This record gives sequence, structure tokens and C-alpha cells, in this order.
Amino acid sequence: MNICVFLSAADLDERYTRPAREFAELLGKGGHTLVWGGSDVGLMKVVADGVQEAGGRLVGVSVEFLSAKARPGTDEMVVARDLAERKALLLEKADAVVIMVGGTGTLDEATEILELKKHGHTAKPVVLLNTAGFYDGLKEQFRRMDDEGFLPVPLTDLVFFAEEPVGALAYLEESLGTQ
Repeated sequence: MNICVFLSAADLDERYTRPAREFAELLGKGGHTLVWGGSDVGLMKVVADGVQEAGGRLVGVSVEFLSAKARPGTDEMVVARDLAERKALLLEKADAVVIMVGGTGTLDEATEILELKKHGHTAKPVVLLNTAGFYDGLKEQFRRMDDEGFLPVPLTDLVFFAEEPVGALAYLEESLGTQ
């Protein structure tokens, strides 16, 4: 399975890096491919290292203005012209999406895939990995949107909230029948 992971490129605390490494190891040992923003810094590097060390493949999609931070030694690396093309390529190459901790770029990527799902433009499973309660506020906001009629489809059809890496991967494997 090609799993797109949206996540931060920042250097983060162990409470975020430990679960990211755990997910990466599960992904690699499962024979899956990481599709990610291609950077070799911060949490992106942690995940790419973990997948590669556990035997998984790496498919990076960088962007011109960040290409100096692109990871060498990947199985495939594409450099997009801009962020819009990068998002489109990431989703095109993926069978499923996992949203890890991140900033505004990660949030932008997350809302775009959910908007595509909401309108029936993709059926790819999406997991929001709520590491250390990072997305508790966003989860509550999504529930409010659902409860108050802002979502035309049930929230549970758009995204699965996982608290642990093993639950995130299990959901994806079950959704795509790759167990």
C-alpha cells in the first residue's frame, strides 16, 4: 500500500517523534511505501528513516523552493512547481492518507483531502493520528461541524481518528483489504 503521510518538517519533542518512529517502523515492516513531502529534516526525516530502516519504500514529492532539503537516496523523488501541484501529486501516488502532527501546511493538506472526500472526488481512507492529544481541538471542531449540519456526509465517512500508530495502520489495512 502507498501511504501518504502529511506531517511537520520541524524538529519536535520525543512525545511526537516516538509515535512517528513507531508508525514508520510498522509501515516499513508491513512492506508499504511512504509517500511524503520528501524533506530530509525534522519529523519528515524521522518517519522516512524509520520506513527505510524497516524495509519500506520511499516516494518523495518535494517542491522547487524546498528542493535543497529533499532527501537523497529515495526510491522515487519528484519536484513539483508549487504547493498545489505537490498536494495533487502526493494524493495521486497514494492509496491512503495519514495526517500526523504538523503546522499550517499539514492542516492545509488535511482539509484538502477531507474536502475531496466530502464531494466524492476520492474514496481513499484518511486517518488523523492524534498523537499526544495534538488534534483534540480539531477533533472537537469536526464533531461540532458534523453535529450542527455543516458536513453533507457523516464525519466517520471522512476520517478515522486514531490515538496510536498501530490503530492507524490497522484501520488502513482493513479499509483496503491488505491485512
